[in-house]
Amino acid sequence: MFMTPFVPKRFEQVAFGFLLSALMSFMVSGISNAIGHGAMEPGFLLLWMKSWLTAWAFAFPVVLVVAPLVRKLVGAIVKPN
Repeated sequence: MFMTPFVPKRFEQVAFGFLLSALMSFMVSGISNAIGHGAMEPGFLLLWMKSWLTAWAFAFPVVLVVAPLVRKLVGAIVKPN
């Protein structure tokens, strides 16, 4: 492991949602901005970071609400061994 764990176990689901929403919104906002504005345009990085923070502000609470529902759906469609 590359770091010492520091988040208490009771916050595991929140940490998961935090990191998942951060990474997904970062990638999607970057791709969207690159397609819409061009990755080589001046100010692209600033535009991307603004878009990412806005997207993350929405994505984090959505992931916290939706993740349990998705886990149930996956449990319903995956065959047990």
